[in-house]
Amino acid sequence: MSASPQAITAPDLTQLDRATLEVMAAAADEIDECSRVLKKAGLNPVGEVLKGQGQFVKMSHYPKGDVFDRETQSQYYYHAHRGGEHGHFHCFLRAPGMPDGVAPVPEAKTHDWPSGEKALAHLIAVSMDRYGAPIRLFTTNQWVTGETWYPGADVIRMLPHFAIDHAYPSWPTNRWLTALLRLFRPQIAALITVRDAVLAERRAAAPETDPFADRALETLSETTIDVAKQQKAVREMF
Repeated sequence: MSASPQAITAPDLTQLDRATLEVMAAAADEIDECSRVLKKAGLNPVGEVLKGQGQFVKMSHYPKGDVFDRETQSQYYYHAHRGGEHGHFHCFLRAPGMPDGVAPVPEAKTHDWPSGEKALAHLIAVSMDRYGAPIRLFTTNQWVTGETWYPGADVIRMLPHFAIDHAYPSWPTNRWLTALLRLFRPQIAALITVRDAVLAERRAAAPETDPFADRALETLSETTIDVAKQQKAVREMF
């Protein structure tokens, strides 16, 4: 039985610097624009990644082969296997796109994890409802995604580098997902910090157990989100 994921405290936007707020405000506008053009055609981000993919099968990646931007080394896919949602996006950054100075945790040397240019870090997962709207953000343990594990501080540094800037499978969906990670960057950073704290607690409580492979630890941290509420809060800061 999996342990319940830890929640986070809502971020205090008044503590953010002007540059961060400006990025979030621009992302709020970008989300509105992408949503506008999708809704105008009766579309939504989830439908765009599933179009032409055949029957929707649990655990399969959509679109097939994932979405990857060679220039930024950003990657995502959509799939389903959890209750309380239609499915979720998993967002990653590969090693060639990471900022200078990041390095996997020391434990990586004793694990068969992707390394070198094949290394990749899971940034965040985005839960979607059946109407194609985001409802939740969460982090996962290493065994869930098979990623290379980086310290939370390094993963937070990676967040500004995530960008899918091409038209496959859908330009507005790619722009929308990129903007979503920018709008909710404070929450994502907090979730990543809690992620590491949960693993540290498990390591201290059960030193004989490898926390990265612990099947009782799947979702490590989680929070509900409201796009309109976050947009309003950010815009009120100006």
